[in-house]
Amino acid sequence: MTGATGSPVAARALPAALPGHAPAQDDDVPVTVPRGPARRAAEDELSDPAYHQDDPGLVRRVVDWLWEHLTELLDAAGDAAPGGAVGLAVIVLVVLLLLAALWARLGSPRTRRTAGDGGLFPERPRSAADHRAAAERHAADGHWSEAVQERMRALVRSLEERALLEPRPGRTADEAAAEAARALPGHEAGLRAAARAFDEVTYAGRPAGQDAYARLRALDEDVRRTRPRPAEHSAAGATTAVPPGGHR
Repeated sequence: MTGATGSPVAARALPAALPGHAPAQDDDVPVTVPRGPARRAAEDELSDPAYHQDDPGLVRRVVDWLWEHLTELLDAAGDAAPGGAVGLAVIVLVVLLLLAALWARLGSPRTRRTAGDGGLFPERPRSAADHRAAAERHAADGHWSEAVQERMRALVRSLEERALLEPRPGRTADEAAAEAARALPGHEAGLRAAARAFDEVTYAGRPAGQDAYARLRALDEDVRRTRPRPAEHSAAGATTAVPPGGHR
């Protein structure tokens, strides 16, 4: 106990006196937490809204996901396309130009063909004279597309009134032209052209011009003056018609 350096008492007291050494206590014993409860505790902690207040919203996450996959797809296409990314850009440009040309040629697509939206006849029946008058009014106003529609309706209604066509609901312009051509074979080309003009205006959304209406008007007047010849079957089985003043 006199402090000899070799004594056991001094040796046991020395570590406690050295800097950085503290006497061992019970609180320094490590605590081991099982993996399952630790994971649940971490999940509970991370579920706190405070950790997610700066997270992107649902729309942003969807956009990011789409952009990531689109980028991967473009990268893969660029690797496969001749010329790499430049070749892919050229291919995309060519496709866009083709689509633009097709749109300009056919116009905007229409998916419905109803009587109230571009059908051959509206729901309310009208006479050929009514359709002709409506066509002339549209033409006077410069509404050539509507004038073409009404003139085609006048032509077909006139054939029905003359019993050259049987009235049939739902008949299309193409069907009317094909049926009328059997009774008036001399006008087959004009009737098919008129039906095509009606379809382009009504279904493809392509605007008609004054020339288109003038041709349809002339055809209507010509068909009105044409006197059907009694059915005669030639070697080809065709039915002919005689215009006014014509000779057999």
